Amino acid sequence: MFKHILVPVDGSDTSLLAVAKAAGLAKAFGSAVTALYVLDPYPFTGVGAEFAYGQAQYLNAARAQANTALDAVRKAMADAGVAVTTVVGEDQAVYEGIRQALEGTDIDLIVMGSHGRRGLEKLMLGSVTQKVLSMVHVPVMVVRN
Repeated sequence: MFKHILVPVDGSDTSLLAVAKAAGLAKAFGSAVTALYVLDPYPFTGVGAEFAYGQAQYLNAARAQANTALDAVRKAMADAGVAVTTVVGEDQAVYEGIRQALEGTDIDLIVMGSHGRRGLEKLMLGSVTQKVLSMVHVPVMVVRN
């Protein structure tokens, strides 16, 4: 049914629940799986010229965090007996990075976690899942914690 599953991850327990769900689906349908971590390459844009001083340190830390998250995905998928391709994307908005990952691919399902934020917390932090749901034209399975 599903040929290629995209699993956006952020290193949280919620995203690992989505990884487990994607592994089960991949085994059931013989699907390919791609895990995606999106990092913001320019978090200090608009702060002024001094932002460049910390840019290299930030990027090193962000890439290390991405690699840690993707290592956890590789281990979980290997434990489930599922092959996975891992990708680090870059965009200032995670949902845009997810949308871009779909371009030119055969991905036909997104499995992603939702932290279930509500009220003021949701208003301030936004909802990546909600934005993905409104932007993409493939099914999205939302895994709640």
